[in-house]
Amino acid sequence: MIKNKEINLKKLVFASLLVCMGYVLNTFVWIPGMAPFQHFINVTAAVFLGPAWAFTCALIIGLLRMIINGRTILALIGAIVGAFLSGILYKKFQKLYWAVIGEVIGTGIISAILSYPFMRMFYGLPKSSIFMYIPLFVPSSIMGAMVAVFLIKALKKTNTFDKLKAQLDK
Repeated sequence: MIKNKEINLKKLVFASLLVCMGYVLNTFVWIPGMAPFQHFINVTAAVFLGPAWAFTCALIIGLLRMIINGRTILALIGAIVGAFLSGILYKKFQKLYWAVIGEVIGTGIISAILSYPFMRMFYGLPKSSIFMYIPLFVPSSIMGAMVAVFLIKALKKTNTFDKLKAQLDK
């Protein structure tokens, strides 16, 4: 028998809003080969919700982008590792810059390397360097993470960050 886990409705609603924002921003503000708003959502979700929720948000956004917009598997693989690592590092150190480091390393390097074999397998990418996506993923993850930093710092300046975080953690 499965035990009922209590789900924090506020976190669920906040995560749903982040997923909606992520899908819309990534659909209508598009830079070829980059998705900086995905990284913005990843860092924001990591800081406010934690690693599991950040991973789930990235997963759902990636799936929506693939299913509805016809994006490649990069929409999925290029986001989930960074979101999770960002959440893990923020949870461990409670510093915003660790969330950014997690996003940039997780997406910019690890996801970029993981994406190569999937692109070869599913899309027939010609054989080249396993590092070929790093020059696209690193700048994109830095841009998106910096947008999240600006937002979170602005929220901290007005004490909104602490209030929102306290509400989500109830």
